Amino acid sequence: MQGISHLFPITDPTLIFLVVMLIILFAPIIMGKLRIPHIIGMVLAGVAVGEYGFNILVRDQSFELFGRVGLYYIMFLASLEMDMEGIRRHKWRMMVFGLLTFVIPFVLTIGMGTTMLGYSVMGSVLLGCIMSSNTLVSYPVVARYGLQRKASVTLSVGSSMLSLLFSLIILAAITASFSDGGGVLFWLLFVAKFAAYCAAMIFFIPRLTRWFLRRYSDSVMQFIFVMAVLFLSAGLSAAAGIEGIFGAFMAGLILNRFIPHVSPLMNRIEFIGNAIFIPYFLIGVGMLINVRLLFAGGHILWVVACIVFFGTLGKALAAYASCLLFRMPLSSGHMMFGLTSAHAAGAIAMVMVGMTLEVSPGHYLVDNDMLNGVVCMILVTCIISSVITDRAAQAITLRDKQLPSAEDHDGDDEKILIPVKYPEYADNLIELGMLMRNVSLNRGLVVLNVVYDDDELPRNQELGHRLVDHCQQIAAAADVKVMTQVRIAVNIANGIKHAFKEFQASEIIIGMHMHPEQSARFWGEFHQSLFNGLSRQIIMARIKQPLNTIRHIHVAVPSRAEFEPGFYRWVERLARLAVNLECRITFHSRPATNELIRQYMDARHGSIKQHYRDMEHWDALPALAATIAPDQLFVVVTARKGTISYKAALEQLPQELTEHFSGTSLMIIFPDQYDDQNEQMTFAEPQHQEEESAYAQLLNWINKKLGRRGCKKD
Repeated sequence: MQGISHLFPITDPTLIFLVVMLIILFAPIIMGKLRIPHIIGMVLAGVAVGEYGFNILVRDQSFELFGRVGLYYIMFLASLEMDMEGIRRHKWRMMVFGLLTFVIPFVLTIGMGTTMLGYSVMGSVLLGCIMSSNTLVSYPVVARYGLQRKASVTLSVGSSMLSLLFSLIILAAITASFSDGGGVLFWLLFVAKFAAYCAAMIFFIPRLTRWFLRRYSDSVMQFIFVMAVLFLSAGLSAAAGIEGIFGAFMAGLILNRFIPHVSPLMNRIEFIGNAIFIPYFLIGVGMLINVRLLFAGGHILWVVACIVFFGTLGKALAAYASCLLFRMPLSSGHMMFGLTSAHAAGAIAMVMVGMTLEVSPGHYLVDNDMLNGVVCMILVTCIISSVITDRAAQAITLRDKQLPSAEDHDGDDEKILIPVKYPEYADNLIELGMLMRNVSLNRGLVVLNVVYDDDELPRNQELGHRLVDHCQQIAAAADVKVMTQVRIAVNIANGIKHAFKEFQASEIIIGMHMHPEQSARFWGEFHQSLFNGLSRQIIMARIKQPLNTIRHIHVAVPSRAEFEPGFYRWVERLARLAVNLECRITFHSRPATNELIRQYMDARHGSIKQHYRDMEHWDALPALAATIAPDQLFVVVTARKGTISYKAALEQLPQELTEHFSGTSLMIIFPDQYDDQNEQMTFAEPQHQEEESAYAQLLNWINKKLGRRGCKKD
């Protein structure tokens, strides 16, 4: 190590940028294994490569430049993504909740900072601004449950905007007081400059934006214009004596109505920020953290405990007080608390501003203790927020009995996409699609073959065309129309997802991974990316014998499956399969779920020989293996992580199926979910998910070691 120690820290700009890009690339993968929020992962990566870590990089001017841009970007996106219409509808309740969720944590934190931590009044006020604002880190959890329009969610989003706005105004006042010294005249001048700045922005920017977007449609020019408005607003706010992050936030509020959330322009803005500027900023923040102070004594732990406890207590008091005031159910109070209790981007932005405010020569408003305490607080509150929000979402769904309508999946949206790769499985997949389709719609199937863009492309294209032509012939023999496509892609899962959107498909039927030489993992090389990145129904099938020889279908259904939006879609598909195969079907689930399935089947498919078996716990799944005969099909209805029917036991599904159902004809169904996921990268809710966490892998390794030792002792 001594031989290479002279190479560090790296000072060459090219190598610094290379290392940062590698961190941005690999940190989400590692953090996904550790189940740590990626926004924290970037900060921890900065700690590791910085001066107080392994001293790999010098914090050069690029971190100052990109860090400043990333800081503005965070605040700009926070306001740009707000639902302004929903806020207008609940403006009075939102004002009350916004004031409570700002004032209560603000007052508690100031009192705690001055009395228990010994901070100055200004330092405590800054800490109060940090803890009274919040970031909607757990909002994607709400989207997965389809609860975006609930009053508690709308109030939480609106109050987050208000609390952040109030915090930024006070932060701007703190910053201005450090530059000009204070006094009555100063505050009068400050208010005048602030009012003039807001008036000018509100009057001129919308008119300028409307004129430019109407006149110029070029995507690059529109993006550059938005960036120019962002930095113009930040620069003018700084000139008016207000911190630039307020200007960035203001620019997002003004441009909100001109940039639709699903527009290409919005996608470009988010992509550039999430890919470069924001992670660069977060890594730079980590490089400032002196991690050695965490091991210097118990003071830093005391700081973290005080900040987390009083800040979280303030948010909880505000949420439950508002819940009582508005006469809302307790579960709504849980939701409001969960959504407003996390601190992330805004907290980092504000603490970074405090690090630039010099109290005395060499001493700044934010010291290392506060910086480290705030970063640790972010990690803790993000975990608290995610857990509380997820439980509240489940409670609200169960409370309101939001069962999907049986009519929702009986319309004419049906268009089945069948990706095929191996000729030996294609016949069964096409036949399965024909057995599950709605004959009355006479809708054709879509057969897709995706080939890698590599040196074998011409050969694989030719094989792909032969395969889809063969599938077309099979369907034509049954007088079923088929659309085919051979698609070129560098990523198979992305190729399937893009085709799914182009053909406006309703669901996917795909073969299950059965080639260990291609991938040793249960889900194969792309299956997991497919069901994590697509929220519509996916059926994975492993057919060991001709479908027309199947005489019985066993279906294992998890508890609460009836609350998923795709419940009746998969029930209908299995019913059609049973009708066409003229076989029996048995559902294994809890009594409440079985009863809903029975009602649907009796009303629409009364001729089917149907049976119902109570299965109170998912642990009983392996016991079913002994009851599955070779001429029977075993169907497992599972769930994506974060949905209401998902349970920890589903983590063991690959292992259980491999161990107990290796020779069985098998079908795994991922039902429809809320919230179509897009392909943009975010650190709050990344699209990529690891199949197994590092903790689970470590536990499995320990169990194997202990098991082997036990055998030796015997």
